[in-house]
Amino acid sequence: MKLFQPLILFLTFSAACGLRCYTCTAAEPKSCTDTKACSVLFNRCFSLRVEGYDMVTKGCQSSALCYGAMSCCEGDLCNSSAQLGSSFLLIMLTSAILKLFL
Repeated sequence: MKLFQPLILFLTFSAACGLRCYTCTAAEPKSCTDTKACSVLFNRCFSLRVEGYDMVTKGCQSSALCYGAMSCCEGDLCNSSAQLGSSFLLIMLTSAILKLFL
């Protein structure tokens, strides 16, 4: 039980401290699993797919530079190909741990 309290605390603080984005350059968007904590200069996550090339690039970006073919979004890990956000997963994980051990 005592082991899970620091884990829950860490997950909660990591969700609250700074923007996190998926980062990669890959042929398949679903293969992007690396994440990065963005610096304070970047307030958006982006995905860029260039027509004619079978590649996608994802990472951190400033809202001032989000235009054209670049798709930008707000929120942690919002540039994934999955529909469920990290907040939903964090809530579900916390809820499951609390149900098991309390």
